[in-house]
Amino acid sequence: MNTPLRIDIVSDVMCPWCIIGYRQLITALEATDTAHEIHWHPFELNPDMPPEGQNVREHIIEKYGTTPEQSEESRRQMTSIGADLGFDFRFAENMRMHNTFNAHQLIHWADTQGREHDAKQALFTAHFTNRRNLSDINVLADIAADIGLDRNEALEVLVDQRFASEVRRMQNFWTQKGIRGVPAVIFDQQHLVSGAQGVENFTQILDKIARTGG
Repeated sequence: MNTPLRIDIVSDVMCPWCIIGYRQLITALEATDTAHEIHWHPFELNPDMPPEGQNVREHIIEKYGTTPEQSEESRRQMTSIGADLGFDFRFAENMRMHNTFNAHQLIHWADTQGREHDAKQALFTAHFTNRRNLSDINVLADIAADIGLDRNEALEVLVDQRFASEVRRMQNFWTQKGIRGVPAVIFDQQHLVSGAQGVENFTQILDKIARTGG
């Protein structure tokens, strides 16, 4: 493939399957030696989540109707899959789910600095590995500083909400396109794949796109 394959990923940093799906995709891209460019897009799993957040276990049971046993098994499964892909899930009893509207604004600002991807990955790690509070703008500013961005500017961006309307517009765009769950991966702006498909399936998808030229 002469030109890089455009890959748009709609996701939320609160979504464990989003980081799993991304790691699976990257593994497939490397295995197929596919030139690519990734663009991240915002999605809020819990747009009505209050500032204090909610215990993750309680949230999953309440939202999806799973039993505590099913929830625990799911976390074990995700931890194992993550480890195989080089990502460290550290679930804990006191882990909380947070609203991510400000986190998405931080990612958008980081994109203006050429650091969108780095910010996205740092936020996944901050939540799932280090269990940091992503609804706290000071924590978000710290994470920006962790990847070498200006902490004061990051904090200003979040305090004045200068990218709020743009992030909301992008969220609405993807919702209007029919995206109701994440991860949603769009190849070449035309092939939509939902969910963490696994390395093998992503590899087959990439091979098919390469054969058909898009």
